[in-house]
Amino acid sequence: MQVVNLVEKFTKFQEHFSPKLVGEVNNFQVKLVKLKGEFVWHHHDHEDELFFVVKGELHMKYRDEKGKEDEKVIRPGEFIVVPHGAEHMPYALEETHMVLFEPSTTLNTGTMQNERTVSDVKRI
Repeated sequence: MQVVNLVEKFTKFQEHFSPKLVGEVNNFQVKLVKLKGEFVWHHHDHEDELFFVVKGELHMKYRDEKGKEDEKVIRPGEFIVVPHGAEHMPYALEETHMVLFEPSTTLNTGTMQNERTVSDVKRI
């Protein structure tokens, strides 16, 4: 068993949109990520994702099954679960620190791959 200090772990990296592994629970991974600006529209065919905001403010755009866009705002101490199949695009106006809880099979860009895809999440 290991105690993980989130404040300390967030000081170990500066880059945005690059998740870092800090723990594992069964087949799920606990990751830290910093966001600033827009990510990319994407979805995950099989994995749900939990975004827990530690610092800053996360904006989560999403599209319903008819393609209509909407948005939720998640503040420190709050989280949102994005169900598999839901097209979404997270963004942050200021640097935002988050904890992600998702299956180990989850690729950060979902079904698409581009320059922001992180296939090998580093443990910190």
